[in-house]
Amino acid sequence: MPTTLKQPGITPESFEAFLATRDEPAWLTESRRAAWQAFQDLPLPSRADEEWMRTDIRLFRLDKFSLPAAAAAETDLPEHALMGGVQFAGVTAALNSRPVLTQFRDIALAKQGVLFGSLDELVRQHSDRVRPHLFRVVNQRADKFAALHAACWSGGFILYVPKGVTIDEPFHMFSAITPGGIDFNHTLVILEEGASATLLSETAGGGPDQQGLHCGAIELIVGAGAKLRYVNLQNWGTGVWHFAHQKAVVERAGQLQWTIGALGSRLAKVNQHVALAGSDANAQVNGVMFTEGKQHLSYHTLQHHQAPHCKSDLLYKGALQDQSRLVWRGMIKVDPGAQKTDGYQRNDNLMLSDHARADSIPGLEIQADDVRCTHGSTTGRVDDEMIFYAQTRGLTRKEATRMVVAGFFQQVFDRITIESVREALGEAIGRRIREYE
Repeated sequence: MPTTLKQPGITPESFEAFLATRDEPAWLTESRRAAWQAFQDLPLPSRADEEWMRTDIRLFRLDKFSLPAAAAAETDLPEHALMGGVQFAGVTAALNSRPVLTQFRDIALAKQGVLFGSLDELVRQHSDRVRPHLFRVVNQRADKFAALHAACWSGGFILYVPKGVTIDEPFHMFSAITPGGIDFNHTLVILEEGASATLLSETAGGGPDQQGLHCGAIELIVGAGAKLRYVNLQNWGTGVWHFAHQKAVVERAGQLQWTIGALGSRLAKVNQHVALAGSDANAQVNGVMFTEGKQHLSYHTLQHHQAPHCKSDLLYKGALQDQSRLVWRGMIKVDPGAQKTDGYQRNDNLMLSDHARADSIPGLEIQADDVRCTHGSTTGRVDDEMIFYAQTRGLTRKEATRMVVAGFFQQVFDRITIESVREALGEAIGRRIREYE
């Protein structure tokens, strides 16, 4: 069973009990209290809000969940999808929003000032280094879920790479819950000028029957000339409510490759933003989404060009079966001074059922006059002739469908430079495919 505080629900009393367990710097406690006040003042989003008009959370009950406990979490973690065949520079894990594992034994990297592991612990040990960056890019008051997260985050992770440090081996972060559990993870990644790193992050657990809750945030800060490859696999059980605000800031000549896999959860509402804040910054955003049953995944992306001579390239691909639904709403925003912008976004959806639904809404907001910005979107069914042709070559209908779906996602897979990640995503999707209707 998940470990929870004795106080049921998320109440002022349970919040005070939560704070009493934290043993944190005074500035962080003050920040949490301010966010808690915002959480109490803000209403739950509703379909009357434009951003939520395609996402119905009327069945969600926040009072069914409790805040993270002080007691050590269980250590029986679910299976990892992204760890096969990879030598990691460090691994860290949390269960039910409590840290349970950190392995970072590279003394040479530690001597160079690299921080990696539990944000809960390192914010106490390195308060002066963490404070300037925590909630530097994510808006704590974007909505009620963002404020709740800012007040009650726990089980967080941090990767801090100082100026000029290059790390060849990837890091791995894993956040998991038990059935009915909660996760308030905050991931903070800071690469200073000229640094380079690769990070694989994934979530899992929760089960299909009992409701779970993830209310999280991701902050990626890519310094001038730095290079970050970041893979984030969302693989919650189909009973989990998933709410998250995720944002990256890329400074001058920085490079970011951000790949997301969205396979799990009962309902997901995610804001994924990339801000190109320095000239010649470059961001590539890749998305692989697969839904089944009655899953509802809603991803809102923003490519915000704030400086000149920047490039952003977003490619999201989704496949849907059963009665599931995907919502993607993308925006390229170009500020007045962001001349010579090169922005592109594309969303393609493959329908594996007559009862599934995909909403694809690309958009442009351009305030500069010397730019190249384009977008596109397609939605269609599997070609029955492809299925028939594959079956004539001895494949079953299910095998044929898997082959077609794999081909559909191949354009995204080709962008992923880590072979084990390509294989893990392909296998995870392949296991979910049923007979094509």
